[in-house]
Amino acid sequence: MSIFSGLSAFPITPMTPAGEVIARDVAGLVRRIEDGGADSVGLLGSTGTYMFLTRAERRRAVAAAVASVTSIPVIVGVGAMRTDDACDLAQDAASEGAAGLLLAPVGYTPLKEDEVYAHFEAVASATNLPLCIYSNPDTTRFTFRPAFVGRLAEIQTVAAIKLPLPAGDLKTDLASFRAAAPALSVGYSGDWGCKDALLAGCDCWFSVAGGLFPEAASALTRAAMAGNRDEAEKLDAAFAPLWDLFRAHGSLRIVHEAARLMGLTTAELPRPLLRIDDNLRTRVASALP
Repeated sequence: MSIFSGLSAFPITPMTPAGEVIARDVAGLVRRIEDGGADSVGLLGSTGTYMFLTRAERRRAVAAAVASVTSIPVIVGVGAMRTDDACDLAQDAASEGAAGLLLAPVGYTPLKEDEVYAHFEAVASATNLPLCIYSNPDTTRFTFRPAFVGRLAEIQTVAAIKLPLPAGDLKTDLASFRAAAPALSVGYSGDWGCKDALLAGCDCWFSVAGGLFPEAASALTRAAMAGNRDEAEKLDAAFAPLWDLFRAHGSLRIVHEAARLMGLTTAELPRPLLRIDDNLRTRVASALP
């Protein structure tokens, strides 16, 4: 089975105000994910604020995470503005024992398809680890068309794609990527829609909530992947207040505050990001599943 299947749980990356990774907190979050039944850890994704960390601190986070799990793979985000930097990050992750890579085409200047292809080709060749395409058009301003994904899938180590929820019909979106790249594992992020994506037959839920609530997210994943719609609907309903907050305010600030409320870390968001206000904090506390 692909490492890009089931529930991939994405934790925050607790850090000091100076940007130093709090390895103890990373280890605790990752152990919690494994104990909660997730299929993989998605480290240093957007939830993990990877773009706020230096190369050395990203490597420290990978080392702490890999040392803390015994039975599930750690998939590491290696996105960077420069191709050579992303290659270095991929090699660091491989050296520390990562099982797979997640790559977004980060760019201050919007990238063209040929540029993204060359970027992926270089990073994929930097290690022999399987690589997941990270489609995040809201932040990267690059949209992966199915035909282009089919071209990327010809690169030997490209094994999966992490997609945002589509604006249109989810089944049609999934079918278009399956047709273009039949060998790829196809998964979705956007937690509030992933129950439907799993019921539609996608391979993976790349989950923000799974980073804090792995048991509940794992149960939802299992039910939906088994086609048990009634059970999946019931389990998803318990997350509804959290999904409402994610849609209204984005997930990053919400899960950071949730982690603090749950006593999992005392870390603040990296500046210039700021904590949510007291009113929203009260809503987060009441929304925890």
